[in-house]
Amino acid sequence: MRIRTATVMGALALAACATTATGAEQPRVVLETDAGRMVLALDLDRAPLSTCNFLAYVTDGDYDGGSFFRTVVRQTNANPYPIDVIQAATPRGSDDDSRPPIPLERTRDIGLRHVAGAVSMARDGPDTATSSFFIVTQDTPVLDFGGGRNPDGQGFAAFGHLVEGLDVARRIQMSPANGQEQLTPPVVLRSARIVGEVPAQCRP
Repeated sequence: MRIRTATVMGALALAACATTATGAEQPRVVLETDAGRMVLALDLDRAPLSTCNFLAYVTDGDYDGGSFFRTVVRQTNANPYPIDVIQAATPRGSDDDSRPPIPLERTRDIGLRHVAGAVSMARDGPDTATSSFFIVTQDTPVLDFGGGRNPDGQGFAAFGHLVEGLDVARRIQMSPANGQEQLTPPVVLRSARIVGEVPAQCRP
């Protein structure tokens, strides 16, 4: 199954907070939605492929006008490996392949985990992720390598975490949905913007 502003001074303050393992600042992305604002810190050191891929979609404005279209709530999920996530897509949908798919960065190898607030790439098989991403609202280890949510056991590619707006994500998760886990209506993703410059590592 595919898991698919504040003031300028406030944005600058956000950019100065989290750092990578090497001491460099983690790239920040601000998501403005109809349900509120969320801020992501991306782990470029440990998940460079997923981070740079995500930032490419962000800087080209591909998420603008997209949506959080799917919610999965553990208590109402019949899957034997229940999860708590909300999934987003570009306006072109969760299978937007305007860029090539990227290799899977396994949690076993990079050391990130699907804890509350984690942001991760949706995928079908390994090495198929493109644009669709999801945010974890409660600790959900079955999404890690070796977890049972995907039958291949390879897990999903966590590449960052929320530093603001977990309450927004949880509010979206509890919004009305149909029997196919589709939000009714979807929550509009108005814009996704990087705070500051694109890291040199992610530039063409």
